[in-house]
Amino acid sequence: MEGGIYTGIGNGTELDSKVVQTFQKSFVQVQDILDQNRLLINEINQNHESKIPDNLSRNVGLIRELNNNIRRVVDLYADLSSNFSRSMEASSEGESAGTLKSDGKSSEKRIRSG
Repeated sequence: MEGGIYTGIGNGTELDSKVVQTFQKSFVQVQDILDQNRLLINEINQNHESKIPDNLSRNVGLIRELNNNIRRVVDLYADLSSNFSRSMEASSEGESAGTLKSDGKSSEKRIRSG
């Protein structure tokens, strides 16, 4: 599938497999951070419920880590959005001027005058 073209997004838009791989990598990173956040939240809750002073003071660092992780997720989603917009713009420009698929063949489309 490497170097192939994917058709999707409901309107026949073609996405290069490198773009899809980039999206998948970003989504995996986001999911890993969210999984880590779930563990942090569980530990924070346990520390809070224990009411042990050392555990409560440990929560300060855990909450900072959680906040940093949330910032990272926001940044990853912002990058994903930006990359998606750029790939859609490039795709729509390619549709109007003809695109070159990974096999080197042109996929020009004729525009009917109406």
